[in-house]
Amino acid sequence: MAQSDILLDEEYVSTSLPVRREDAHKGDFGRLLIVGGAVGFSGAPYLAARAAVKSGCGLVYLGVPQGIYLAEAVKCTSAMPFPLPDSGGMLSIGALGAIEQKLADCDVLALGPGLGRSTGVRAVVHTLLRERKEPIVLDADGLNVLAGRLAMLDARKDRVTVLTPHDGEFARLCGCTAEDLAARDRVATTRDFATEHGCVLVRKGHRTLIAFPDGLVLENTTGDSALAKGGSGDVLTGLIGSFLAQGIPLQQAVSSAVWMHGRAGDILSERFSPYCVTPEELVNMGLPAVFAEVL
Repeated sequence: MAQSDILLDEEYVSTSLPVRREDAHKGDFGRLLIVGGAVGFSGAPYLAARAAVKSGCGLVYLGVPQGIYLAEAVKCTSAMPFPLPDSGGMLSIGALGAIEQKLADCDVLALGPGLGRSTGVRAVVHTLLRERKEPIVLDADGLNVLAGRLAMLDARKDRVTVLTPHDGEFARLCGCTAEDLAARDRVATTRDFATEHGCVLVRKGHRTLIAFPDGLVLENTTGDSALAKGGSGDVLTGLIGSFLAQGIPLQQAVSSAVWMHGRAGDILSERFSPYCVTPEELVNMGLPAVFAEVL
């Protein structure tokens, strides 16, 4: 079985996070745009936005379908939600103009939490992947749009693209069954995908793997079944987007986000048991505990 190149630990993370100047202002800590959500899936974009704010991003914008805008506006007191044209409760192609206008003032795009699947969603994701130069963190239904269309990913080899699939989503990306994927070497398949398609691949699961286009693979050592709940992945997406927007170098940003996300779950598991940890608590209690521990 192939081995990862680096095991992530607290020392790696503590040396990756920059010191925040006392005289800094919000503009110094990046601008992140998160696009996601659909009717019935309003929690996902909220959790991503909340995690981004909680992890130090200076300005977090949240574009959501008109049908869930009021719900997001009530919940988001620190991030800045705005409504986008929708159809059937999901983004329509008409949302592109507003997304691109907002993205012109942002450093990073996190795309996918709770988007749902529709013709409009596919068109929006396709266009943003093809045309935008900004780093993109692609999650959830944003990933599903890529299945069978990896040429779109290949076309972004000169740009930063971070994919965050669990094994089911990764199997769809690879065009195989979950059983076929499980029979292959986990490190090797992760490394091969990242190098072939020029992306950063965060393959979520027990001992999450992070592979980079140059072939480097890091293995995470934190996280337990407390994270095995809907919404946990959205927290990770917000955390990765936040660190990238703050200007942390790519390898350190993605890897530190993965380690801290898992460690937040560990801390809360020790206190409450894995049964009782929620994604909201992961953001509100777990992340502050990790930052205090690491810094």
